[in-house]
Amino acid sequence: MSPFLILLVGVLFIVASIIWLRLHPFFALILAAVLVGVLPSNEVVVDPGFSWLQQTLGSFESSATGLGLMAGKIGIVIALAAVIGQCLMESGAADRITRTLLNVFGEKRANWALLLSGYCLSIPVFFDTVFFLLIPLARAMFLRTGKNYMSYVMAICAGGVITHGIVPPTPGPLLMAETLNIDLGQAILGGFLIGLPVALFGGLVLPKLFVARGVDIPMRDAPGSSTAQLQEIVDRPEKELPGFFASILPVALPVILITAYSVWKAIDHQGAILEFMGMENAKLYEVCRDTLALLGNKNLAMFLATGLAMWLLARSKGYSLKQLTTAIEPALKEAGVIILITAAGGAFGGMLKGTGIGNTISDMVTDYVDGGEGTWGLGVLLIFIAWGSAAVMKVAQGSGTVAVITAAGIMAGVLTGLAEAGVELPYHKIYIFAAISFGAKVISWMNDSGYWVVCKMSGFTEKETLKTWTAQLAAMGVFGLVEVLILSYLFPLA
Repeated sequence: MSPFLILLVGVLFIVASIIWLRLHPFFALILAAVLVGVLPSNEVVVDPGFSWLQQTLGSFESSATGLGLMAGKIGIVIALAAVIGQCLMESGAADRITRTLLNVFGEKRANWALLLSGYCLSIPVFFDTVFFLLIPLARAMFLRTGKNYMSYVMAICAGGVITHGIVPPTPGPLLMAETLNIDLGQAILGGFLIGLPVALFGGLVLPKLFVARGVDIPMRDAPGSSTAQLQEIVDRPEKELPGFFASILPVALPVILITAYSVWKAIDHQGAILEFMGMENAKLYEVCRDTLALLGNKNLAMFLATGLAMWLLARSKGYSLKQLTTAIEPALKEAGVIILITAAGGAFGGMLKGTGIGNTISDMVTDYVDGGEGTWGLGVLLIFIAWGSAAVMKVAQGSGTVAVITAAGIMAGVLTGLAEAGVELPYHKIYIFAAISFGAKVISWMNDSGYWVVCKMSGFTEKETLKTWTAQLAAMGVFGLVEVLILSYLFPLA
């Protein structure tokens, strides 16, 4: 079978399993991985002595191995990120960050504060949790000003959904960085910087355009959320909240440590730092390098941040160690499901790569390139493939994580094939990473859990959510594509 046909069968199986059969994404992805491994590919030579039963057994074993490898790469980080998020919520640290930003920007620019709060908090905290935290503040601002409720909601959405989809350690971006073999520090810093213009466009510019077109939605009761619980967040006394520095540190620390080591590695190309320090300071150089390597390890950096977050929660609530352990159990349970889904997606991506789909696409791309060298035309084509494959998967089955997992698996094979053919990318792989992320924003509709979170918790009707949330993410996805094309041309970083 053609690798493209195998890809189509695998994608259709996932979509049908999740949408029509209502299978859990973990089962859909792992079964799709096995199915892809069983189907014969024209690009792969199979031992003719292998029976169908042996091929099926081999596919199961390869899928299990792929799942284990991916879980080993991302499992600790995802689990610790979930714990950090839980601690920030329960300790009041997340609320402190938001209130501080509101005080800095003032009521007239509250949408800036809500957008930046969502942008920062969605790095360690899942989008629906961040939305739950910030929506009562949007309501409180509406009660004070009597206007701009829709703009406040859209600002939260724009800030939260971007970093959740492009900045590790959230599951999708983390898996993309691992699959595409991008340094994690570069993925964090690059994702944060590339995502910011898109968030500003979606949270500040688009609401004004929507209002100008007559779309302005009043605040209503939200049947999908507890008013008492939301009000409790808004009314919490300032003295019960931790300080701003202590609140932001669990978010900032892993970003600083991981990025610092990435910067060191980038500067220390071919021993540049040792040359600058001088050979007489070789021992000091080794100590600095090894210390940064240790502290910049993603797992250790997240452990340090988790320790700070747990200390913050224990101090805020007066918890004993036993109470603290009980408090973080829900986060670990939630993380377990996310790890399984993400690792199963990694297995599916690995099995796709094994069909030769990446080499097939890369051969087509290589034929497009004159002289076997990277060109601007090649770069544009690859960005469109990355963005388009993620967009198609997002529209088809709703999950942004599944969309980026599938697209990253395809693009990893393409990039490997190009490297084997001696074709160099005309820009850094971070732009492929970003293109996949922005493609997975198009389009969020009724098969996406995020659609229903926004719809029910904001008090919007289904039609109003389509007019705002769905249209907003579609526009942001296209804006992100244009931004990636421009940046990859002006600043290739290759």
